[in-house]
Amino acid sequence: MEETTQEKPASKLKQGITGPMLYLFILGDVLGAGIYALVGEVSGQVGGAIWVPLLVALVLALLTAASYAELVTKYPKAGGAAVFAQRAFKVPAISFLAGFAMLAAGVTSAAGLALAFTGDYLSPFLDVPSVPAAIVFLLLVALLNARGISESVRSNVVMTIIELSGLVLVIVLVGLMLGKGEGFAEQVTQFPVGVNPGTAVLAASVIAYYSFVGFEVSANIAEEVRDVRRVYPKAIFGAMLTAGLVYVLIGLAASIALPTEDLAGSSGPLLDVVSATGFGVPDWLFSLVALVAVANGALLTMIMSSRLTYGMSEQGLLPAVFGRVLPNRKTPWVAIIATTAVAMILTTTGGLASLAETVVLLLLFVFLSTNVAVIVLRRDKVEEKHFKAPIVVPYLAIASCLLLLTQQDGTVWLRAGALMAVGLLLFGARFLAKGKNLGAKGRRGAGKSKESSTENTRER
Repeated sequence: MEETTQEKPASKLKQGITGPMLYLFILGDVLGAGIYALVGEVSGQVGGAIWVPLLVALVLALLTAASYAELVTKYPKAGGAAVFAQRAFKVPAISFLAGFAMLAAGVTSAAGLALAFTGDYLSPFLDVPSVPAAIVFLLLVALLNARGISESVRSNVVMTIIELSGLVLVIVLVGLMLGKGEGFAEQVTQFPVGVNPGTAVLAASVIAYYSFVGFEVSANIAEEVRDVRRVYPKAIFGAMLTAGLVYVLIGLAASIALPTEDLAGSSGPLLDVVSATGFGVPDWLFSLVALVAVANGALLTMIMSSRLTYGMSEQGLLPAVFGRVLPNRKTPWVAIIATTAVAMILTTTGGLASLAETVVLLLLFVFLSTNVAVIVLRRDKVEEKHFKAPIVVPYLAIASCLLLLTQQDGTVWLRAGALMAVGLLLFGARFLAKGKNLGAKGRRGAGKSKESSTENTRER
């Protein structure tokens, strides 16, 4: 039998985010750090055909974005994969693991961005070893986080403009270069010699997929969006398609500007592309734009991770110690220390591409949960009109997640498995602690009953 759910109309949160602001918020989350750092890694897999896995990754990401559009507009107060999982499956362990996978992905992403920050983009200013510099960078981010950083939608718009301006500059400069008859336009359809194109595209799509993640964060602000059921689908699909267009153009520009052997593996690929155009843009200027994009991504990611840790503690899903806050700053200092420490450790476990693949692996399990939840919750009807994806879309989204999971190597599975094992241990510890508390309450209750019984006997 179909259930009918009626959402409460009232909200404690101010609905101050308009459709255009939401579009820019999602675009800012998707654009930037990934594409600035990973073009070279993608080229290492597919040669000059960088745009192909970027286009494939866009299509695959849009399938899951459709599931988020349906659930967010259906339950605009739900806010996130963990709550969607709780609604659909009603199993606390699944809801916990969905939330913890998001947390683990955030910390791993911050580790990868720290390595990206300390690569070739930093070299015009400071030439230092990558891993130690990444650890120092994460420490500085933690200090800023502990100070109490409030990121408004307006500041996000400013950062999005900076990030987007750098990408547009790359596209324009390479376009001018091509107009002069220079570059390597023939490379855009060339794959490495001896490599199966299909296999190479699938492997590169895992890395390219990292450039599109971030859209899922918008589920957390759904309650603060005006007319969310109408504007959310337009904002999420519009932002994803905009990012996809920019990324495909960046892929084409990168393969035109440089020989693939020079591009592959570079930790500052777009800086190399700008230099190759020969238009005299100072290395330090473009590096500064790239550093702003990467640093902002790392900072926002660590803020999200520490607040998610704090929130899960407040809900009793993680130990209470993670809920401690600084008296004056009112920031979750234990959560900040814990997430920063894990990110620092992760910088020593692999390179940027490997960490990006780990983020994708963790998020794929979150996306699988959300896509299955869409199907399960189809029987739960709400009175309000909302976006509904074609019935085949969530099934295709599930298939896309499973396909990408098959492309991960053993090291990535091991890293992700270790992170989720920590989550299982924390969940088990919470379960045992809860059981002990209930047992203690039961014994106290039994003791009180016994005392009461004795008093009654004496009275009689």
